[in-house]
Amino acid sequence: MITIVDEAPEHFGARERLLDLCFGEERFAKTSERVREGRLPVFAFSALDETGSLAGTVRLWSVVDRKGSHSLLLGPLAVAPRHQGRQVGDRLMRHALAQAAAYGHGSVILVGDLSYYERFGFSANLLDGIVLPGPVDVERFLALELVVGALAGLSGELTAAGTVDPVHSLAMPVRRSFLSNSARGA
Repeated sequence: MITIVDEAPEHFGARERLLDLCFGEERFAKTSERVREGRLPVFAFSALDETGSLAGTVRLWSVVDRKGSHSLLLGPLAVAPRHQGRQVGDRLMRHALAQAAAYGHGSVILVGDLSYYERFGFSANLLDGIVLPGPVDVERFLALELVVGALAGLSGELTAAGTVDPVHSLAMPVRRSFLSNSARGA
């Protein structure tokens, strides 16, 4: 049995290990990570198995264009290998999207595989004129309107918005050091 709950502080370590397992350390160099960096998520959900262990995670972050139009950036979504094939990712996605809609958010964007995310209503043809501050494969840049027309006012480059993470400045030297060393092949 899988239970979806709001992410709690005690899930942090397990979440980071799961993300490392699913995406590797190179996840810190991705454009989506750059947009999330230094901010707290708007929503963060954990899927727990019958033992209380983390089976999956998903988070949504606030992004804004230069005119102040908002959207949510979903990611990362990850499921522990032992729970894959049990629809944990589907349940996390449906829960996250339902919460976003219930709280009045108009749209959700992400970078991911259309073949997976189209079952939730995501499309690759809703983001004309919208970019992230870094390289993104346009075929993987997807969006879902929770409110019809919500993306019509969004344009240009999206940047981080929402609550600043007060702990972030303490963690940055470690991540930057990792990225600098990995870029040099160390």
